[in-house]
Amino acid sequence: MVVYWEYAFLGNALMDGVLLFLALRCARIRVRLWRLLLAGAAGGAFAVLFPLMALPAWAAYAVKVLFGVALVLAAASARRVGGYVRAVLFFFALTFALGGMLTAVYAFFGIETADGTGFYLERAPVTLILAGSAVFAVCVLFAARALWKTRVLRRNTVVCRLCAGGRSVQWEGLADSGNALTYRGEPVCVISAAGAFALFGAHPQAVGRMYIGTVNGGREAPVFRCDSLTAGGEEHRGVYLTVGDVGRRFQIILHTAFTEGQHEHPRRIEGVA
Repeated sequence: MVVYWEYAFLGNALMDGVLLFLALRCARIRVRLWRLLLAGAAGGAFAVLFPLMALPAWAAYAVKVLFGVALVLAAASARRVGGYVRAVLFFFALTFALGGMLTAVYAFFGIETADGTGFYLERAPVTLILAGSAVFAVCVLFAARALWKTRVLRRNTVVCRLCAGGRSVQWEGLADSGNALTYRGEPVCVISAAGAFALFGAHPQAVGRMYIGTVNGGREAPVFRCDSLTAGGEEHRGVYLTVGDVGRRFQIILHTAFTEGQHEHPRRIEGVA
């Protein structure tokens, strides 16, 4: 058997670079190209030199794990220790996932050895392996983006209870949304049309109208006032509400005054949605 070290180096450096890139993106750590290239090259060199080491099985596994941690530390530039821990966990998880996928490809296109030790590649083209790795990377990136988006929404979800005219409703509200609308210097929350119907009935009495400016243009909307709004265990009396698009998951978008205390200077942020 002839082993071409340059091919082994390039292949493993590319694979390690892809896995490190995915791990950093999943851990939400900024990717620095020079650090990523350096760590990938180190991984390729390790793959070439490791078979030359005469180590017992337990020591070989320990060296592989420790070197994997070292690769992540070399590629990452996190601000906190938790970022490095997440990156290490994602790196090993993605390594096992990609290895399992490639093993399945090998098994599909290859023939198992007689002694049952593994598969040798018979018909699997290199382009198919590269394409499978590319599909794996794209799927991981989309999954990581969806995961972090869901985590942010869950963290910014607040249980809200609104009361008006003897009616009472309880919804999940979106906090930290950038809503800085004001009416007469007071903060205004945004509720859906269905929410306005549930809270105020079929013929709600507006206390005024206000102009809302968005990236899609401006419009006028009615302003209502509820008796109380309880968000995050804190009660607010006489809260202004307006009707707008709040998405499908929520019925109310809270004003930043109720989540961040940013209504001390309403003129500076008036009209900003």
